Amino acid sequence: MTKISEIDAYLLGKEVTSAQWASLMVLVKVTTTDGKVGWGETVSALRAEAVVNFVKKINKVLKGSDVFNVEKNRLEWYKHDFNLSISLESTTAYSAVDIASWDIIGKELGAPIYKLLGGKTRDKILVYANGWYQNCVTPEDFAEKAKEVVKKGYRALKFDPFGPHFNDISKKGLDIAEERVKAVREAVGDNVDILIEHHGRFNANSAIMIAKRLEKYHPLFMEEPVHPEDIEGLKKYRSSVNLKVALGERIINKNQALYFMKEGLVDYLQADLYRIGGVTETKKVVGIAEAFDVLMAFHNAQGPVLNAVTLQFDAFIPNFLIQESFYDWFPQWKKDLIYNGTPVDNGYAIIPERPGIGIDVNEKMLDELKVKGEEYFNPEEPVWVVKGTWKE
Repeated sequence: MTKISEIDAYLLGKEVTSAQWASLMVLVKVTTTDGKVGWGETVSALRAEAVVNFVKKINKVLKGSDVFNVEKNRLEWYKHDFNLSISLESTTAYSAVDIASWDIIGKELGAPIYKLLGGKTRDKILVYANGWYQNCVTPEDFAEKAKEVVKKGYRALKFDPFGPHFNDISKKGLDIAEERVKAVREAVGDNVDILIEHHGRFNANSAIMIAKRLEKYHPLFMEEPVHPEDIEGLKKYRSSVNLKVALGERIINKNQALYFMKEGLVDYLQADLYRIGGVTETKKVVGIAEAFDVLMAFHNAQGPVLNAVTLQFDAFIPNFLIQESFYDWFPQWKKDLIYNGTPVDNGYAIIPERPGIGIDVNEKMLDELKVKGEEYFNPEEPVWVVKGTWKE
């Protein structure tokens, strides 16, 4: 039996780069009694310290458990944490532990996780660029940066053109958003997909106005067009708009995912492994999505460990659409932390073939990167914004 001896969490960070959340990461390390080590990663921005404390509590519950018993271990934590099914902090902390457990399982069996879950259905992973539009304000800013993305070989790119608007959007705001989207479409041409990020911040009426304006630019999808809790608003949006809807990054279990699919509210599911329960829960969600003919486009906006395990899923799932990638816009330390183990080549991510989640972590960097004190906060710009774009 490969028993868990210790579960540790590290809050790591350095310079603020393309976004505030990208300057931090919570790295989780699971160690077994026979010296095996697995790595996971979870949410950072605004919740980092709380999540680190949850990992410490999970350590108390799971110490001495067989690391292979991922289903049993999840149930054990669920038994002790009364609020797992409704707590983002609890679920994200456990997700990282589950990912690290699967990393150990793969290493123990000498295989990357995708081989344990179903093998390959593709040899490389089509990705779309995110994080590329740092400090873009004018349509010309967006157009120039978009051209650079295409020169790197990307065939798809996502961006948020809505500046500081929240809940409502004015006519002026609509005009500016359309100018930005039009500039990007003209810059990249018709053979590159553009994806419109709303960050779940509009009421239904504003989101519908946005869709009517932007429909002619043929976006691949509209991401989180309304507030995530506004189910009636999303139904209104679906009945009024012909564009595809992508959502799911804030879903924290398979039951929530099932609801959106059963109600016909989503075309492309953006589940995130660090929020929804790690590998164990995600493989169930993928199966449900396949049954509803919903394609997967995993949310992937954190760091290099989460990126690696997400690519393992992309390799084997049959219902794959496209993968979000910040990799080329990571701060350098995040790439160095995994020895640049998941590069993007001409718009495709290479599937990690090493056992487990497919990457090694440079533990020598951990002391240098440990964050002390409060995490970074900018009152002038919400934490989820790509840096420098909260302007009109």
